[in-house]
Amino acid sequence: MSSGLEVETLEGGALRRVRLATPPANILDEAKVGALREVLREAADERHLKAILLEAAGPHFSYGASVEEHLPGRFESMIAAFHALVREMAESEIVWLAAVRGRCLGGGLELVALCDRIFAAPDAGFGQPEIALGVFAPVASVVLAERVGRGHAEALCLGGETVGAEEACRWGLVDETADDPAAAALAWARRCLLPRSAAALRLAVRAARTGLARRIRDDLPAVERLYLEELMSTRDAVEGLEAFLAKRPPVWEDR
Repeated sequence: MSSGLEVETLEGGALRRVRLATPPANILDEAKVGALREVLREAADERHLKAILLEAAGPHFSYGASVEEHLPGRFESMIAAFHALVREMAESEIVWLAAVRGRCLGGGLELVALCDRIFAAPDAGFGQPEIALGVFAPVASVVLAERVGRGHAEALCLGGETVGAEEACRWGLVDETADDPAAAALAWARRCLLPRSAAALRLAVRAARTGLARRIRDDLPAVERLYLEELMSTRDAVEGLEAFLAKRPPVWEDR
């Protein structure tokens, strides 16, 4: 796909493999977000589809969302598109699997945190570095605590801490480590999902995600307004983003 995704259908339509395909950073720009939403729209009409595996080409899963698209004049559109994708993932009735190698940062981790089962290579590293740029991660602020608890979620979101695969596994962020996480994810899907009824799985997914979907519907809009209306009106948010793009240290004014 020209949007930076590669999509492959497996097992006669029961599995779909979706690969972020703009290595090495696999940046999540608005075009890629739109393509992921299209994958979801197509999946909704395919009654035999049981799971989607989300992975990435190259040494890293994703460095996160496009910083350029978070600058004034562009961030409103990007945030709206990304949050629409998040809502659609949470409300979809497909099992989502993630296979992570290398860096999984920012918006990349926010997408992975929505998946039902996460497989990681030993070299994987997970982080929410937005705070270092003078901003915060809206989706992670709402969903991460469900997987790792409030303390670990705040270590990631407030401290900008990055954790390796082993620690992420202890936290509950990662379900399984493997040298080839995509192969491990597909093996799990073939063992645990393929023998099941797709109709039953879809209803089970809807039931299991009831709380998550409700929390995203109820809480994410308020966090989004905080980001759009208050955070992006601060001087430091713009300074942090511009400093990152200029490859210089930010100069904070604390306002």
